Parts: sequence; structure tokens; C-alpha cells
Amino acid sequence: MARTTKPRPRSDNPSRETAIDILTADHRKVSEIFAQYEKTRDDDLARKQELATTACTELTIHAQIEEELFYPALRDVLSAEELINEAEVEHGSIKKLIAALESSTPEDRLYDANLKVLSEYVKHHVEEEQDEIFPKARRAKELDLVAMGDEIRHRKVQLRDELGLEPETVADAGVKAVKKQHSTTSRHI
Repeated sequence: MARTTKPRPRSDNPSRETAIDILTADHRKVSEIFAQYEKTRDDDLARKQELATTACTELTIHAQIEEELFYPALRDVLSAEELINEAEVEHGSIKKLIAALESSTPEDRLYDANLKVLSEYVKHHVEEEQDEIFPKARRAKELDLVAMGDEIRHRKVQLRDELGLEPETVADAGVKAVKKQHSTTSRHI
């Protein structure tokens, strides 16, 4: 696990994705989903539902990974307690909006508003992570971001499987999360 109380040497393989590379790719993916939602016609309710469900699923997986792996590792080696606490509070707000979206449909009066506010919260959260948290993590000599990237990749596979989703592919990193089964999981992580 990436959480450790003693310094770990950095990986010698710079060609592999780091934790930050993976988390940044998630940020881009969700941003693209929100952009597609904005372009969707008001009467295309099925597409709106598909995009909102995909965004909520991707955000749920992303938040769980950050809370299980990334933030605890940062707490061990960085003096950024306030930033990490703020990020976790932001996750709480995002989860409430996800719950509101998952318990409603595009026909509901506040559906578009909830999705818009979710998009804005996520944008703010991403900016703080990428501008403040990620640079601190890159500078932390005690963090092996490549090894943590391997852990994150493995955990994403597990979570996608638990949710009945197909494994993520490079081509899929754009936007579509395909369900293996028709189960709807309303799991808030």
C-alpha cells in the first residue's frame, strides 16, 4: 500500500504512469463528460441520464481511490493537512450531489441544476488538487508515485468490477462506462 511512515525510494521506471498521471486523466475524463452533457439537447433525456450516470460512477470511483490511497499517503509525508481536509470536505459535498442525481431522473426539475453544480464543484476541486496538492506530492521525495500509480490502477479495476463495469481501456478513458449487467448500484464512497 502507498501509505507508509518511513521514506520509500522512488521507482527507477519513469515510463510508467504515476498516481498523479492517473488522477489527472480521471479529471480530464469527467470534465469531458460534463462538456458532453452541456452540449446534449434538452429533450435527449436518455443521453442526459447516461452521461450523468457515467460522471457519477467515475467520480465515486475516483473519490474512493483518493480517500483510500492518495490522501492517506500524503498525510504521512506532507505538511498539507489543511489542503487534504478541504479536499475531503469537498468530496462530501460532491457525494451529496451524486446521491441527489442518482435518486432522480432528467425529467426532475432540479436534475440539470444538480448536474451543473456538481460540475462546478468538481472543477473547483480539480483546480485545487492540480495547482496545490499535486505539486506538493511531486516534490515529496518519500512518495513513490509510480508504485502508488500501480496501486491506484489495481484498485480501479477492483472497484469497476464491484460495480459491474467493464475494465477501463485507453479508448474508454474518453467517456463511456459500459455496464456488464443491468444492475444499478447506488454506492457512495
